Amino acid sequence: MTFTRTTAVTAAVLTVAAVTAAVLPPAPQAVAGAPPVARACVRSDPAGDARAREVLDIARQVKDELDLNSVVLRVTVDGRELVTGALGESMTGVPAEPDMHVRAGSVAFPFLGIVLLQLAEEGRVGLDEPVSRWLPGLPRADEITLRMLGDSTSGLADYVTDPGFLAAIYADPFRHWDADELVAISTSHPFWYRPGSNWSYSHANFVLLGAALEKITGTRLDHLLRERVTGPLGLDQTVNNYTPDIPTPVLHAFTASRGTYEESTFWNPSWTTAPGAVLVTDICDLARSVEAVGTGELLSPEAFRTQLDPGTVGLPGPGPDCPETVCLPQTAARHFGLGVIVSDGWILSNPSFYGYAAIEAYLPVERLAVAVTTTKGCASPDRNTAQDVAGRIVDRLAPDHPLTLG
Repeated sequence: MTFTRTTAVTAAVLTVAAVTAAVLPPAPQAVAGAPPVARACVRSDPAGDARAREVLDIARQVKDELDLNSVVLRVTVDGRELVTGALGESMTGVPAEPDMHVRAGSVAFPFLGIVLLQLAEEGRVGLDEPVSRWLPGLPRADEITLRMLGDSTSGLADYVTDPGFLAAIYADPFRHWDADELVAISTSHPFWYRPGSNWSYSHANFVLLGAALEKITGTRLDHLLRERVTGPLGLDQTVNNYTPDIPTPVLHAFTASRGTYEESTFWNPSWTTAPGAVLVTDICDLARSVEAVGTGELLSPEAFRTQLDPGTVGLPGPGPDCPETVCLPQTAARHFGLGVIVSDGWILSNPSFYGYAAIEAYLPVERLAVAVTTTKGCASPDRNTAQDVAGRIVDRLAPDHPLTLG
């Protein structure tokens, strides 16, 4: 089961809304800042650990099977490195390295959920407050709550599935998308259901949540995430960009999503999530972030339980008014939490963006974290291939807890 949709654009994160433009501070037109020099993210020496060698052998095999340009990975157990590695090339003649930066996509979603839960614990907001206080121009704003934005139960259509939007991003992948354009696309479609009564994935929810968090705190979103999440966790290589630039070193991406195999590294990610949360990261930060998200490190036990199940478990799923391609069943085993996916005991995010694919997954019962990024070759399948690599690694390291995302 996966909570990503459509083809090449489906697992990425998206940007704030038409109705929110008036409440957003103006976005700077430059990169928010290159990551500071910090701890080295380098290949580990697998010579002394048979499991580390096996993990790299598995990754190498999947890389060859799927014609991947690169596989970069990090596995930790109880916060301690088991293996960090990089296979293949970033570009012809340029080896992939663990410290290379990649698009982080939906890795931002659990961060937004954490900030919301922190603010609720501080008594600054209630999860079930209507968003009309901060986003008065949003249709049905008096029915949609902050919780519904965070757990994707608002009923808003996903603009990523809109045919006109898809045509536009394929026609001009370098185009910058403003927040107001994106939510306007979602709100031009009917709601799928009464807010809060079902579940469906919509990037618009997180676009709007980012705008609401800025309005609630009076703080620009990139600063808010740095103050409350990435800073405290030491994620120095996880930074927001307001342009398509990526701080060096860069793991380059390629895709055939437009019919021709071409470089997509600097295609514009402005549509992928709220301005201020369009993140890049490296593999060491990816592993560290899922350790923190998967243990509730920045939350109280009660708030962490809410992040893992904010009320989505048991929602009805597909029915006469919402097809099975939109309203997915939410069961105790597999459901969407407050910005995170919970799947058979794993807590995870699985972003992808035009040739980039990634997964960060944490298994609490084994204290096992698996982070993988991949880039595609000419013959690579059109899916999140990082999940293939991670799934095979998990089959070796935790055979009783398969990572099955469908």
